[in-house]
Amino acid sequence: MERRSFIKKGTVLASAASLGVTGLHAMNTYEPTSNAKSTFNLHYAPHIGMFTHHAGTNPVDELKFMSEQGFTAFEDNEMRNRPIEEQKNMAKCMSKENIQMGVFVAHKIYWNKPNLASGDESLRNEFLADIANSIEVAKRVNAQWMTVVPGHVDLRQDMGYQTANVIESLKQASAILEKENITMVLEPLNFYNHPGLFLTKSSQAYEICKAVNSPSCKILFDIYHQQIQEGNLLPNIEKCWDEIAYFQIGDNPGRNEPTTGEINYKNIFKHIYSKGYSGILGMEHGNSKEGKQGELAVINAYKESDNFLI
Repeated sequence: MERRSFIKKGTVLASAASLGVTGLHAMNTYEPTSNAKSTFNLHYAPHIGMFTHHAGTNPVDELKFMSEQGFTAFEDNEMRNRPIEEQKNMAKCMSKENIQMGVFVAHKIYWNKPNLASGDESLRNEFLADIANSIEVAKRVNAQWMTVVPGHVDLRQDMGYQTANVIESLKQASAILEKENITMVLEPLNFYNHPGLFLTKSSQAYEICKAVNSPSCKILFDIYHQQIQEGNLLPNIEKCWDEIAYFQIGDNPGRNEPTTGEINYKNIFKHIYSKGYSGILGMEHGNSKEGKQGELAVINAYKESDNFLI
C-alpha cells in the first residue's frame, strides 16, 4: 500500500466524516465495550480508517476505540485537510483520552516533478507557505511533528546541487518552525513504491539533517521503506539515532501489520525501547485481513510484537 493510497483513503474518510458532522454522525455514537486496556511499552499510533468496522467512520469514535485498546498515540496524514471544526473535535477527544498526536503531512508532495530539489523560488515559497499554514494545524491538534517529503529528483541537475537546494529550503522552514518548537521529520521513501523521489536513504536524510543543523529538522525513519531501500535496519537506526525523531511501521512484503512479513519487529521494538525512545511509532500500514477480524489481528500483532521484555 503506497503513501498516496493512505492519503486518498484518508481524504475519503475525512469527507465522509465532515459530511456527517451535521447529519448522521453529529453525535458520537461509539460506546466502549470494555474497561480493560492493554498496556504497551511503546507509543504505537494507529490512523483513521484502521478500526472502522469496530468504531464506525466518525474519527472521534475511532479515537475512543484506539484508546480503549490501549493505544496512547495517533497519526493522520490528512489532518491539515480536515475541516477546522473536525480538527478541534478530534483534539478534544485526544486530550480527554490522553492520546498524543503524531505526524500529519505538512505540505503538497510533488510525486512526479521536482520541487525542492530544483531550487525554483516559487516552489520553495509554496513549500514555506504550507509549512506556515501547517503550524496552525499543529497548534490546533497539539502536534509536535509534521512529515516532509522533498519531492522528485531533478534529472537536469547534479545531485550535489539538488541537495544544496533541498538544504536551503529546509533551513528556511526550520527558521519558521523553531519559533514554535515544532519539528518537521524528513521521510526517505523506497524506490519500489515511489520511483524517482529525491530522498530515499537514511544516510542521505542524516547528512541533510546535519547540514540543516536545527532541532526542527529531523528524520522520520519508516522501517517498511528502509527495509526495501537498504535493509540493515538495526545498524542504520543506530547510525542515525541522534537525528531520528519519529518512526513508522509496516511489514514487508505487503505493508501490513507486524508478523505478516519478514521484518522481526519484536527485536526492532526491543532495540528502540532499550535506547530509551519515548516518542511515537506510527502504524502507517494496512490491515492484512478484512473486517472486524482483520482489525483484531492488527491489535493482537502489536500485543505480540510488543511483548519483548520477557
